[in-house]
Amino acid sequence: MKYPSRSAAKLLLVAASAIALLGYLTAGGVPKVRVASDLTLAPKLSFDDDSSPNFPIQARNILDGQGRPGEPTIVFFGTSNCWNTAREAERLVRLYPQFRDRIHFVIIDLRNVSPAQRLLVSRYYHGYIPTITALSSDGNVIYNQTGESATIRGDTSNLQRLLDSLH
Repeated sequence: MKYPSRSAAKLLLVAASAIALLGYLTAGGVPKVRVASDLTLAPKLSFDDDSSPNFPIQARNILDGQGRPGEPTIVFFGTSNCWNTAREAERLVRLYPQFRDRIHFVIIDLRNVSPAQRLLVSRYYHGYIPTITALSSDGNVIYNQTGESATIRGDTSNLQRLLDSLH
């Protein structure tokens, strides 16, 4: 019986590993990408001046920067020391409990961009805050606007319609 050479054996091992990995991935074994969760407002925010030193949204996994393919995603861009960002964050956090199981939230503090968030910043952020980008479940941009989604503090109706349209 003739045995394969070492290089052929290594190639067979790599091929077998690739086939096993492909089977794992197609069987639903892909771990889900974490997205921001448990969104809350940061303490001591100001909604009428730029004195708030904290980024307005606190969350678990806030530095993650990817949604899950095939699922709708909201990307929120902002900074601390911006009352417009704080007011839009207030609206988003108010609606978060209603949508957290249907839409994935990616929160980006533009003064603390993680490596995982850089692609989203380069692709969707155009230099003004706050910015909200909404991606449909097929990855298409259905909304990418700068500024507050309402003219009155606490009015979530426009943002509510946007989030409803994602699902």
